[in-house]
Amino acid sequence: LIFMGSFFLIFHYKRGNLLYEKNIIAQSKQIEKQHSALVESHDEIQDSIRYAKRIQNAILPPNSNLKALLKNFFVLYKPKDIVAGDFYWTEEKNGYKFVAVADCTGHGVPGAMVSVVCNNALNRAVRELNLTDTADILNKSRELIIQEFEKSEDEVKDGMDIVLCAIKGNELQFSGANNSLWIVRNGDIIVLKADKQPIGKFEFSRPFTAERISLEAGDVAYLTTDGYHDQFGGEKGKKLKSKYMMKLLVEMKELPMQEQHKKLDDFIENWRGDYEQIDDICVLGFKVE
Repeated sequence: LIFMGSFFLIFHYKRGNLLYEKNIIAQSKQIEKQHSALVESHDEIQDSIRYAKRIQNAILPPNSNLKALLKNFFVLYKPKDIVAGDFYWTEEKNGYKFVAVADCTGHGVPGAMVSVVCNNALNRAVRELNLTDTADILNKSRELIIQEFEKSEDEVKDGMDIVLCAIKGNELQFSGANNSLWIVRNGDIIVLKADKQPIGKFEFSRPFTAERISLEAGDVAYLTTDGYHDQFGGEKGKKLKSKYMMKLLVEMKELPMQEQHKKLDDFIENWRGDYEQIDDICVLGFKVE
């Protein structure tokens, strides 16, 4: 009886171990299968985003266009993700040179989708409707953007902040939505202030305004979104802030534009340190010859 009982216990123990091992193997195979599916899905998403980047790059003006239009310039463009809600835009029509830097709602894929709508609105306002007044361009862009998003059954309040310039001869015309234009002249910084409203659906919308200024040789104009000066970093992990960024621009005003690009890029990376980049970054600068 003792022998039979021992045999029975050993048999069931080994059988239990075998079933346990089979269960572990089955679970491992299932986990491996799920992991493979997850990796495949991740790769497909990354491929789609990379292709979206190619499409977004197609709407950005190439360097050759920027060089022909602005001559002496730089663009610091650092998406938070592969694609961005920030974009820069140029156009030349009716004797005017148009240049803008825009910050669309969000970043990544959602921001990039909004940027296509906003870019198209600017193109239509200038190319199709022949608008040259910067305030009129922003007013019409707002109207077109709202029309596009109103096609949705859900309420969409997306839009953009923007710095828009129109240059003809030595006169610069400016209009802005939330983001101002900075011009460094003889060691000082001139701020052309934006209207405190976005381009998009907004409860307190009013017509945009325009400012004009005569440019002088040696002036450097900076169009920027808030991604640079809102970045957290430094020893205390605080925002850089626009005042410090303006101080930095004044300090490097004598540097060639490409060296300014490198200095701005190096500075923000050192400032950020181990902190995550919180937003897209876009800074465009050009010097008046």
